[in-house]
Amino acid sequence: MTKTVECYFSKTVESYLTVTSVYTGYVYQNKEIEAVTVTSHRKLFTPFTLNSLTFPNRAAVAPMTRISATDKGNPTEEMASYYTTFAKGGFGLIITEGTYIDSESSQAYENQPGMATDEQAKGWEKIAQSVHEYGSKIIMQLQHAGALSQANLKHSGTVAPSAIQPKGEQLAFYRGTGSFETPGELTIHQMEDIKHNFVHAALRAKSAGFDGVELHGANGYLLDNFLTDYTNQRNDKYGGSLVNRLRFLIEVIEDVKKEVGEFVVGIRISQSKGNDFTHKWAGGEEEAKFIFSELSKTGIDYIHVTEYDATAPAFAHNTMSLAALARKFSDVPIFANGQLGDPEKAIAILEKNEADLVTIGKFALANHDWVKKVRNDESLDAFQPREILHPIADLKPFEY
Repeated sequence: MTKTVECYFSKTVESYLTVTSVYTGYVYQNKEIEAVTVTSHRKLFTPFTLNSLTFPNRAAVAPMTRISATDKGNPTEEMASYYTTFAKGGFGLIITEGTYIDSESSQAYENQPGMATDEQAKGWEKIAQSVHEYGSKIIMQLQHAGALSQANLKHSGTVAPSAIQPKGEQLAFYRGTGSFETPGELTIHQMEDIKHNFVHAALRAKSAGFDGVELHGANGYLLDNFLTDYTNQRNDKYGGSLVNRLRFLIEVIEDVKKEVGEFVVGIRISQSKGNDFTHKWAGGEEEAKFIFSELSKTGIDYIHVTEYDATAPAFAHNTMSLAALARKFSDVPIFANGQLGDPEKAIAILEKNEADLVTIGKFALANHDWVKKVRNDESLDAFQPREILHPIADLKPFEY
C-alpha cells in the first residue's frame, strides 16, 4: 500500500510533572508546570498529509483519559463540548481518550467511554461531527485495558497474556483503590474474540464519521502486556521470543486493516507503563529496530511513540530518541509525544525530522487554544493539576 506523507512535525506536550506524565490512559500529577513563552514556530504550521487526510498543522491533542462518560460508557454532551474546544483552538488533529472495544474484558475505568455498542457509537458520531465543523480531524484510540483494568461493570476479573499481577497501585484519580488484580491467562479462543472486537470497534468508528483509529499498544495495557517480556510468560507462539511477543499486536493490526479498507489505522507504542515508569526494552536499539520494522511491514499508517521525554535518548548507550529510532527503522509517519510543552523543543524535534506530528497532553489541557497562542506568540498558561485532575480526573465545567 502506498502511503502519502509530508514530513515535519509539531510536537508539544506532555510536559512532565514529577514522576508522571499524561500517557494515553494515565494523567499523572504532582507539581504544577510553569507557563511558557513561545517564539519561532514556522514548521509547526505546515500542513501534513497522511493518506487521504490533510491536517492544517502538525499539532494534535494527545489521548487522555477523563472518565466522563455515562455509567453505560456513552459519550456525553459535556464530552462533545470538551473535544470541540480543541478544534476551536486550532488543533489540526484530536486523538480521543482510550475507548474500550467490547462489553467483556476491555474496560479500564469507571465512566470510561466505549465503542462497543450502537448507542455508544451514536454519541461519538455527534462528537466527530462537531469537531469536523471547525476544520479538525479526529482519530479514535481503541483500547483493551488488559491487566491494568480498574473497573468493569459487565465483567468480573481481568485478563492478560499471563497470570502475573501488575506492579504498582491503582490510580485513585481514576477511582481505583489498592493493588491490581492478578489477571486470568487468556486462551487462544479469547484472543480471537479480542481481535474481532478490535475490528468491530474500528468499523463502528468509521461508520460514526471518524477519520481513523489508533490501536493502543502502549503504557501497560493489553497489547503492551503481550509485547513486554515480564508480563508475557506464555509458552505458546505468543510468548517467549520477541518475534512471538509481537505476534498478537501484528495480528490485530492486520485484521483491522483488512476489514476497514481505506481508513487510517495507527498504533501507539511506548517502553514505560502507567504502572512502571522506568521500564526499558531489554534489547535496546536492536529490539527497537525489530519492533518498528515489523510494525512498518503490517501496512500500519503511522506509529505514535510516547516517552517520558520525547527528545531524550531512548537507551543509556545510544544518543537517539525513541522517535528517532522509529523514524530510522520504519517507513511510516511518526507521531511523537512526551514533555514537549515548550514549543521550542517541539520545533527542535521537527527540525531534526524525527517525527511528522506532535501530540500535546498537559499543555493542551491548560491551553485548549494552544495552537492559536503559539501562532500569535502568546504566553501559554501553566498546567494546574489540582484544578483539572483532582480529586477525580473527570471533566470540570471550565473545560467545556
